[in-house]
Amino acid sequence: MRIVYHLGLHCTDEERLLRCLQQNVDMLADAGIAVPAPALYRTLLRDTAVTLKGAKTSPEAQSMVIAQILEGEPAERVILSWDNFLAYPQWVLRGALYPAAGERLRALADIFPDHTAEAHLAIRNPVTYLPALLQKQRGRSSAEFMEGSDPAALRWSDTIRAMREAAPDVALTVWCDEDTPLIWPEVLAAVSGHPQADEFEGADELLAQIMSPTGTKRMQAFLAEHPADGPARRRRVVSAFLEKFGLPERLEFEFEMPGWTPDLIDAMTRAYDEDVARIRAMPGVTFLAS
Repeated sequence: MRIVYHLGLHCTDEERLLRCLQQNVDMLADAGIAVPAPALYRTLLRDTAVTLKGAKTSPEAQSMVIAQILEGEPAERVILSWDNFLAYPQWVLRGALYPAAGERLRALADIFPDHTAEAHLAIRNPVTYLPALLQKQRGRSSAEFMEGSDPAALRWSDTIRAMREAAPDVALTVWCDEDTPLIWPEVLAAVSGHPQADEFEGADELLAQIMSPTGTKRMQAFLAEHPADGPARRRRVVSAFLEKFGLPERLEFEFEMPGWTPDLIDAMTRAYDEDVARIRAMPGVTFLAS
């Protein structure tokens, strides 16, 4: 069995992928792919990882956990999604981004040591990610949230490297949240493992949220009449329709962080671009690019 962890991250997916997969649960089940209800595994896996304290689950215990998650139904691939798998929002920033990510991923993999595990996550430019994450903090000021962390020094590659070192047997798939509207079918295919992910019901939900209804209908009609012969062709079509029918208020993220100057924001964005290139070159990482 293959255990697939969709890790989010916070302020990227917002459970959009899970909703889409659940809309297609019957189609996926026919292919041996299970998308259990979150209530069946989120607390269970968290509590199991805490109980193990670094140990590995026995074969008997693995069977019991899997039976609870799948409710006795057979499956070859099980998709588990939660943006709190690696940390709750208040613990994401502690001098680094997700400093416990390696430990948490190892703990998840150790729950099912006799099965193959893979993990998927989106990253986001810290320029917009940190203000968005701040909005998830309860009653904390920006100073309390940053806790002295240098925003220009934060690197997603440190997080990914820690995950690879702690759990080298877990393959990672990474993409940029900024690219998600263009590569959404590839994201769905990578996580679900289903070859016809572009035909999923609700596959255009993301674009419908950032494109006018007229534009969405025209794009769907165009693709129906002129089917894309590959991901690159589809991305070009989506880009063209977004340029013409995109909703500016949905495409732009306005924020204000005390002390952040235009020079700092430019430097952080350049560092993010360099960091993405660094992650793309990492062994054991599959990067979905636009």
